[in-house]
Amino acid sequence: MQRDQAPSQPIDRDALARLWRMALDEDGADADVTARLVFVEDRPATVQVRARAPGVFAGCVLLDLLADLYRNGLSVKVNVDDGATLARGTEIACLGGPARRIVAIERTLLNFLQHLSGVATLTRRFVEAVAGTQARIYDTRKTIPGLRALAKYAVRCGGGFNHRFGLHDAVLVKDNHLAGIPADQLAIAATEMLRRRMTLDRQPAFIEFEADDLAQVDELLRVAGINVILLDNFTLEQMREAVALRDRLALASQVELEASGNVTLDTVGAVAATGVDRIAVGALTHSAPALDIGMDFA
Repeated sequence: MQRDQAPSQPIDRDALARLWRMALDEDGADADVTARLVFVEDRPATVQVRARAPGVFAGCVLLDLLADLYRNGLSVKVNVDDGATLARGTEIACLGGPARRIVAIERTLLNFLQHLSGVATLTRRFVEAVAGTQARIYDTRKTIPGLRALAKYAVRCGGGFNHRFGLHDAVLVKDNHLAGIPADQLAIAATEMLRRRMTLDRQPAFIEFEADDLAQVDELLRVAGINVILLDNFTLEQMREAVALRDRLALASQVELEASGNVTLDTVGAVAATGVDRIAVGALTHSAPALDIGMDFA
């Protein structure tokens, strides 16, 4: 684990099973009236899950769960790995079992796979846009409630990195926490905050402070124990100056600089070229378009 990254949260299988059951209940899967009318006799069926557009796959954890949950009534053969590049028409998986069961879970399964693969696909595009630089792409906490573990898993499938999972695992002191503290007193205030870390029940994975301008960066670089400084909505020139300031103090191995604020695919390359170490992109999880994935009967 890098010092600036919270431990990746493993997918809790029990929690995932509950989420799957909740999604099926929402869809009324156990009372599929259409299937009861169409399939008078519940015949066996085989279906292929295929990509209908190019992208990056994320979802093996869900397909593995289905193989376990329905081990006595549904066969699941997965043909690709998480992070695999999909061409249009790629067969992702093959399912076999009672037709009623398959059509009852079809939409729910595709909803999950389309969303997760959409996140992975967008993440891969950002990762590729910063190739050749030292910058790494990080997600944020801007996730759909209840789907954070899966969304962050999908980011990893796309080649990105996870920021803190929640409020519990890392310290991120933002502008609202610092409101009312004069810039020339920031180092003193930050030092006092760090002294209190030993009172925590668990030690955070990393300590990060947000800076709104170069004066705050200068103050925060004076404080031992800060792992990351967040450059919030800095211009490209300000980012370059922050990197130069950090490097002049020979702190590159101790303090990483993170860019954040309306980063897009059009701008991320220029942001990475400033020399920042990490770029936080909320769009990875709050604005990723679903990848078109379909299910067809053989």
